[in-house]
Amino acid sequence: MAPPERSTLIAVKVVPGASRSRIMGWLGTDLKVQVAAAPEKGRANEAVCRIVAEALGLKPQAVSVVAGHAQPRKKLAIRGLDQNQVQERLAVVG
Repeated sequence: MAPPERSTLIAVKVVPGASRSRIMGWLGTDLKVQVAAAPEKGRANEAVCRIVAEALGLKPQAVSVVAGHAQPRKKLAIRGLDQNQVQERLAVVG
């Protein structure tokens, strides 16, 4: 039997339609992410997952939106890392 995969949830504040996509850093307990993609047809959600996965050194499929699909505040599920690993890797970006 395989061990359970580590995962964690993080809160994200998304700013769609920005001049460029980037992680701005922590805004309290939320990670602030700007994406150039427009908030239509899931494009901004895809961009957020892609940029967060890249910053964490994960494949894009390892990050998914689990709440707030049509809202600026979202919950992301990150598979393969625990909370401490996510905090450490994102502490150096922004």
